[in-house]
Amino acid sequence: MDTVCSGKQWDVALARDTQGHITAAMPYLIGSKMGLRYVLQPQLTQYNGPWYRADVNIAEATQQLVKHFASLRLTLFNQNFGPTITSLDDWKGYRIAQRVTYRIEDISHPDEVFARFDKRHRQRQIRHCESLLHPTDLTPATFTKFHTQYWQSRGEKDLLSEEFMTRIITTALQRGQGILLGLNDDDGTLRAARFVAFDSHCAYALLSALHPQGHLGGASPLLFWHIIQQLATQTQSFDFEGSMVPSIAYSYSLYGAQPVTYYQLTRYANPLIRILLRKM
Repeated sequence: MDTVCSGKQWDVALARDTQGHITAAMPYLIGSKMGLRYVLQPQLTQYNGPWYRADVNIAEATQQLVKHFASLRLTLFNQNFGPTITSLDDWKGYRIAQRVTYRIEDISHPDEVFARFDKRHRQRQIRHCESLLHPTDLTPATFTKFHTQYWQSRGEKDLLSEEFMTRIITTALQRGQGILLGLNDDDGTLRAARFVAFDSHCAYALLSALHPQGHLGGASPLLFWHIIQQLATQTQSFDFEGSMVPSIAYSYSLYGAQPVTYYQLTRYANPLIRILLRKM
């Protein structure tokens, strides 16, 4: 949270048992604008939500978390809970929306993962590009500049600042919890790049970019394949980070990824706020 909330305020809601031991914890980004307080998802943080101690009464712990957020008198609360959080009955008054990400649940045997790739990815794209594009390590600064140029080439503004991306990537690499990989062509030109963060349970595809003036069609699949091979002994699963967009969801399914449900919780202090935000 220190890394993704740098320059902003964050806190943590705690639940305790009768002996004062922590039974649940939920970190959150909190801010205010024009006197209106909100809790939102930090940038590049697909999931947040509560952590529960293994032996805890979830209902009792959740009620304490709900009470904490009620005490903040928020105008807006919006959080994505991770896929492991499925007990939501005690989040009274919150709008709960089902969302979907795509995951390969077990990447410990890369050859088996590759065998489940769509035939077009496995034979026509990856195999074709392996002799044309070569893996290369990147510095965070090189990647963030490449990322910005990619979005500019599409006529859009990069929603993430280079300073923010550099901080996230640098922190992950320093902790041994990130992979930053690019693909160069024979001339040494960077054609595609991707950043993935991971822990012992799952890897998350957070950032990617393609050369503004063109790239081979198999560059993105080849990057995924190289990264999955590197991660096979370091984590269990690979999360493609979305998506609810049908065309993107379909592209992830071609890697053998399966849909995984997670939940988004939203609460507005006043229905008029919801209407106003939709128009902004």
